[in-house]
Formats: sequence, structure tokens, C-alpha cells
Amino acid sequence: MTEQRPVVQADPSVRVLFTPEQIAERVRELGLQLAADYDGKRPLFVAVLKGACMFQCDLARATPIDLELDFLAVRSYSGTLSDHKVQLIMDLRSDIRGRHLVLCEGVVDSGTSVSFILDLLKSRGAASIKVATLLDKAPCRRIPVPVDYKGWTIGSEFVIGYGMDVGERYRNLPFVGVLEE
Repeated sequence: MTEQRPVVQADPSVRVLFTPEQIAERVRELGLQLAADYDGKRPLFVAVLKGACMFQCDLARATPIDLELDFLAVRSYSGTLSDHKVQLIMDLRSDIRGRHLVLCEGVVDSGTSVSFILDLLKSRGAASIKVATLLDKAPCRRIPVPVDYKGWTIGSEFVIGYGMDVGERYRNLPFVGVLEE
């Protein structure tokens, strides 16, 4: 007997950009790539909360090597607008000195938050830091930042679902969508 998954209904103004199946396949590919690159290194996957929570967990499950998870949170958005001033609102619990880190982001857009976080982590003595993101909004980049592992490059549309939100809504959607005007 096949188990039925409940369907999460979105507002009719949400356009699906990437389906759950597309996300699962791309995350699986990224996990295998990370496993090959970090074999024997026991990396620490650092999620930027809240937007990267689902991506980090799925990516960790798709990476068949010994690894650890930790979390931090920054704030730079109010609704759909960024003021480009980044604040650390929750710090890591791990000592990262000498560790190999994979910074997990749901979406990298202006580069402001990622740049802030990379500077912070480098100052704490990480052996290496690579950035993994599901979505790279390269056209929106204001500050150049490395994106070492990415699911897809997208345009400037504001995305929701799979951990990403607008006003704390839509994070639980199993797909990535665009909220149409």
C-alpha cells in the first residue's frame, strides 16, 4: 500500500519554481559532491536560520559522511526589503577553530549577509569555509561572495517555500515558489 503525503496548499498567487522532486534530486547531487570533497574531514554544516533550515537538514541527509550540524541566525530583512545592515541574533554553539565549514544558505542574493558571516567565521579560525546554497540570485549581488555549491541560479524574484518566507509565511511549502503580485 502506498502512503499518501498530505499536500500543502499555497495561496493561489504562488507560482512553483522548483518542485519537491527537483529539489530532492539536486540536493542529492550536492550531497554526493560534498561527500567526495570532504571525505575524512568531518565538516561542520552551519545553517543560516531560518531560511536554510530545510536545505541544511536535507543536504546533511544526502551527504553520506560523518559530519556535524550547527546554526546561527542573522537579520537583514524586514518583510521583503533588506536594509543591508546585518545583525547576528543567534550564534554558533561549536568552537570552529581548525574546522572545515560548509555554510548552508537557502538563497544568496545581495551577498551582504554571507559576507558578514564569512568574515565572522574566518575571524574565529576556521580551517576552511565553503558556501552551499539552494538558490543563487547572482543578478542581485551587491558584494562579491563565493558560492561553491549551488542548486540553481535564479533571477531577482522573491522566493518562498522550502524554508524561505515572507513575513514568516510559506516556510513549510515543500517546493520553492514565487509570490506573484
